[in-house]
Amino acid sequence: MAISSRRFCVAPMLDWTDRHERYFLRIMSANAWLYTEMVTVSALIRGDNHRYLQFDSFEHPIALQVGGSDPRDLAICAKMAEDYGYDEVNINVGCPSERVQKGAFGACLMAEPSLIAECVDAMRSAVDIPITVKNRIGIDDQNEDESLRDFIKVVSEAGCETFIVHARKAWLKGLSPKENRDIPPLNYDLVYQIKKEYPELEIIINGGIKSIAACVDHLHYVDGVMLGREVYHNPYLLMQVDSTIYGDKSEVLTRKQVLRQYFPYVEEQIKQGSELKHMSRHLLGLFLGQSGAKAWRRHISENAHKKGVGVELLEEAMAMVGED
Repeated sequence: MAISSRRFCVAPMLDWTDRHERYFLRIMSANAWLYTEMVTVSALIRGDNHRYLQFDSFEHPIALQVGGSDPRDLAICAKMAEDYGYDEVNINVGCPSERVQKGAFGACLMAEPSLIAECVDAMRSAVDIPITVKNRIGIDDQNEDESLRDFIKVVSEAGCETFIVHARKAWLKGLSPKENRDIPPLNYDLVYQIKKEYPELEIIINGGIKSIAACVDHLHYVDGVMLGREVYHNPYLLMQVDSTIYGDKSEVLTRKQVLRQYFPYVEEQIKQGSELKHMSRHLLGLFLGQSGAKAWRRHISENAHKKGVGVELLEEAMAMVGED
């Protein structure tokens, strides 16, 4: 199957978008672009890179998100990603956490567009897959109109053709990462304007998007949308993506059918040594809004950590839910 466009993307989310979550989401959408959790260059170069890079071929299209600011190291990591079969490598220029700042990457790099341009250039020279950037519209006291335009101009001149723009500033001091997702005001119009000024670039909008209907509205102005926490807490909304966003009239599965398609993966992972709790935690929101959803969540939360449990526990929990 040809790789889809990035009209709909699921955001990289630390501790959430691991390989088990991505496999689960892929059952509901063949076309959505999936992103790994952010992985630092030091973890890839000096750690167990197979642990971070392994994925199932079913997950395509899939992008690796990396955190770093050394062009040489990032080029090495991009080559690793290409060798593993990733479809894209994305540079994190949006995370505002203090730990990330101390590592000299994430949102603080909005102040250094020339350095990001060097990183993009080095990575593009090392691989043939796309190198993309996920960034904010600015940081701290920057004028966001000026900071975003300057950033896009400098980095695009280095060859970056795709920008995923979280339409909020990041405040590096005074706000937690959670507060940085909600408190700085959204400025969708600025992102729309960037698309007008750079029609040749692929501009994907991120931040505060909570429904497929809202995605459709944004797609009148930009090339793609990226959702994060809304997908994690209400994963079944992905069942609308292929038909509504991509015009692909594939079969619509019920929630229980989705779960049954996930069971063989769960069983295989348990055989390979994974524990049910690492997979079942991603399933808690599947029956959001359905009769019995609370019982479903409780049964999994109270029992999935127990030694030796498997798919039968999920079947027990599924029997508590009203949907067919």
